[in-house]
Amino acid sequence: MDPFLPIQKLADYLTYSVFNLVPKTHIASAVNFFIYDVLKISLLLLVIGYLMAITRYYFPMQKVRKILLKKRLFGLDYLMAAILGVVTPFCSCSSIPLFIGFIGAGIPLGITFTFLVSSPLVNESSLYLFPSIFGLKIAFLYNLLGIVISILAGMIIQRLRMEKYINQDLLKFKSRKQLEDEHGGKKVPLMTLITFFWKEAMNIFRQVIFYVILGVAIGAFIHGFVPSSLVEKYLAIRKWWVVPLAVILGAPLYANSVSVVPVLEIMVKKGIPLGTALAFVTAITTISIPELLILRRAMKPKLLLTFVGVVILGVVLIGWFFNLILIKF
Repeated sequence: MDPFLPIQKLADYLTYSVFNLVPKTHIASAVNFFIYDVLKISLLLLVIGYLMAITRYYFPMQKVRKILLKKRLFGLDYLMAAILGVVTPFCSCSSIPLFIGFIGAGIPLGITFTFLVSSPLVNESSLYLFPSIFGLKIAFLYNLLGIVISILAGMIIQRLRMEKYINQDLLKFKSRKQLEDEHGGKKVPLMTLITFFWKEAMNIFRQVIFYVILGVAIGAFIHGFVPSSLVEKYLAIRKWWVVPLAVILGAPLYANSVSVVPVLEIMVKKGIPLGTALAFVTAITTISIPELLILRRAMKPKLLLTFVGVVILGVVLIGWFFNLILIKF
């Protein structure tokens, strides 16, 4: 069951009953998309921000951070982050609140980026829909490559030591000791803690919500008014450079992982190579303009560009791989 179905129903009600827009028109599609995504991401920001405030207060995150940084876990920590990204039903924009929560909780930057990449890259559609459309072998290879790319992306960013490019305003939280000191060293009352956790969540929400609205607004316009058929004729060419072109054309667009699967299937049926089509839709779900606008609030340009570069390289390699193996086999 879709946990966000009530939000979709509310978005449908507002779009078609309150605003009285005609279904399946460009403007109705854009408005419906905007309402749904703003409500969903806002809810995630608040809920995840609240849960992370509780985690920071009760859980010894600094000890966990030291373990993750000092112990040789041989990549197991990155694998766990990638798997967490796989099982969370979020699109690229929706996974950002949890990414911010990880950063605020002190989880190493590389591990958080592994999650950020894997969440939209390997998801419910690639796990459940790909096998029925493209077969088990293709689905297995795609999911395996997606996890590997996510882990490598996180490791590369961790190796570059770019923690200083995270927006520190998002990480200014009171510690448990500070809060207890304000109450004379005594145990903080439950109602005070509930209010405190809410204020922590709202602090992040206020800093990010403008970028959420701006990013989703751009995504809604593209979703409603830019037809996918516009790029199809450019992607049917069977040359090596078409895969990078597919990534460039897909990056400005925005859609969630489930909604791009029918587009992917249609593109393949129309003769576009699978690797090229995968590169196109993967760019849509991992490095869309709305996602990058929201991430810009959380990080400085140098880190953002590094993230984009690493993800683009990974997506291009996935596209080339599938085009190559389908030619050979």
